[in-house]
Amino acid sequence: MAARLENLLNEIEARRDDLISLTQDLVRIPTLNPPGDFYHDICVYLQSRLERRGFAIELIRAHGAPGDSDKHPRWNVIARKEGSQPGECVHFNSHIDVVAVGHGWTKDPFGGELVGDKIYGRGTCDMKGGLAASIIAAEAFIDLYPDFAGAVEISGTADEETGGYGGVAYLAEKGYFTPERVQHVIIPEPLNKDRICLGHRGVWWAEIETHGHIAHGSMPFLGDCAVRHMGAVVSEMETSLFPMLASRTTEMPVVPEGARQSTLNINSFHGGLEEPEKDFTGFPAALVPDSCRMVIDRRYLIEESGEQVRSEIVDLLEKVKSERPKFRYDLKELWQVSPTMTAKDAPVVTSVAKAINAVMRQDPDYVVSPGTYDQKHIDRIGRMHNCIAYGPGVLDLAHQPDEWVGVTDMIDSAKVMAHALVQLLTDEPTDQ
Repeated sequence: MAARLENLLNEIEARRDDLISLTQDLVRIPTLNPPGDFYHDICVYLQSRLERRGFAIELIRAHGAPGDSDKHPRWNVIARKEGSQPGECVHFNSHIDVVAVGHGWTKDPFGGELVGDKIYGRGTCDMKGGLAASIIAAEAFIDLYPDFAGAVEISGTADEETGGYGGVAYLAEKGYFTPERVQHVIIPEPLNKDRICLGHRGVWWAEIETHGHIAHGSMPFLGDCAVRHMGAVVSEMETSLFPMLASRTTEMPVVPEGARQSTLNINSFHGGLEEPEKDFTGFPAALVPDSCRMVIDRRYLIEESGEQVRSEIVDLLEKVKSERPKFRYDLKELWQVSPTMTAKDAPVVTSVAKAINAVMRQDPDYVVSPGTYDQKHIDRIGRMHNCIAYGPGVLDLAHQPDEWVGVTDMIDSAKVMAHALVQLLTDEPTDQ
């Protein structure tokens, strides 16, 4: 290994305390989504740090994006450091939002507590630890390779947990992820430090509403129960759709194993009276529900098409309609993203694979994510296909109580990211 490269990896090890404090600072900003709290605060924090390191900063609000409002504006930050000569751009993209805390915590969800080798808190694993690791990697690389070619970018973007439309999608639409501007993208999602994630399954969300006729609950025969109609839809799903989906498998290396088949989740179910306020002490009214709504989350494989996925639901609803008098329904598509998978011989893949081998003395596993992440927008809108997810953290810990990220894992991932930067932005040999 070249002496300067070895010095770079040692320098990242020496910045362990800085990495820990940076991760803690990020976790202590409670960027909960929904609703989208403290986005501007975390962007300003990143701006302050990276400006001191010579990065040019843009703070960008996603005006008009889903969820954007004056109360909860969708802020994003992009930091760019130009090299000493022309070349390609490597972009590290991390989302700044975290999901709801939930129950079952034994640690302060926003305390950033360090216990041994672990930092605890909501978003440590998914994915503020990855953001911190990319910053340490980029800063160390720039310090030891001031003569690098091209540019290094770091972004903190909004709303990935709710689709990314106020973050990467908005930025891609504005031209920030075109192949003319950015040539390599690494998204430090928590897929384990020895894995390269090439892409993700497809997703199709829709709302089904069944209609009935309201009547007094003591005389249901005078009404038409929309919930019973929806029950027939669920029954048909159980009888025909779920077994059919379970029989389909993919050649994509999706993890975990169960996600190598097509899946459908019933995300929510609402029928009849609205839920009362928590302090209401009365009883519900006696009504036959005239509406029932169900939101479904369909994850599909690269061997399937979005049109096929939609048609299967329409066919199911039409079958129920043919069997039930008075059955009426509406189907509303909410959003859809096609599966994507970067080729294993793409430059960013081969560079990160070589770096994992050099840092951890093993070949990487190549995987595909069961759920989507912001690669979908970089690929679909930005037309930038040289993109992967690679970062520290154990995927199973994401969204869990007592979420944590390992400090050693972040150090190792930062070394891999820095090693990849040397390969992509310098002429220095990296062979051992």
